[in-house]
Amino acid sequence: MAKDNSKDKPGTIEVKSFGTHHVITQPNPLRKVLLRVPESDLDDPVGRAEKALAGLSGEFKEWMTIEADRLSAAHATVQREGFNDKTREELFRAAHDIKGDAATFGYPSAAAAAESLCRIIEHAPDLAAVPQQLIAHHINAVQAIVRNRTKLDTAVVAGVLSKQLRGIADEFLTHANRDRPEHLEAILAPSIAPGE
Repeated sequence: MAKDNSKDKPGTIEVKSFGTHHVITQPNPLRKVLLRVPESDLDDPVGRAEKALAGLSGEFKEWMTIEADRLSAAHATVQREGFNDKTREELFRAAHDIKGDAATFGYPSAAAAAESLCRIIEHAPDLAAVPQQLIAHHINAVQAIVRNRTKLDTAVVAGVLSKQLRGIADEFLTHANRDRPEHLEAILAPSIAPGE
């Protein structure tokens, strides 16, 4: 049986003695500042965030269309002016923004295609030597995925297309970087795009 040596005042150290040991309980100073909220008033921040996203979801298609058009415009500038620091950066930023936003907006296959394009821009030793069709196929894939997302059978086709583009891009980058082993590890790393 425990012997209680504590005082009855709140905020004091409580010591309970047992035959073989003592249990010391310190006061909890947070009890004074803790506010108890009835379960009916509990806040659900995740629920609020999901509700806010649901309210915005009607705008996702428009936002993705704007991003896809920005990517196409950056590509048109590259075709007109060639690759330089400014055109390279704008094409990369447009693809990178799609890679980051697409899954959130419900376009994971567009994220995968955009990531593949980002990898080409990052790892190609000479962007002028990259086949223009390879870049154009990535741009066209993103455009097609964004425009045709509402059709039922397009999700599977978009996923297959994105994987094929990634495979072709990896093959090109592996060959282009055969003399740069420090890049091969990054090139052969698995995709980080959602949905892959």
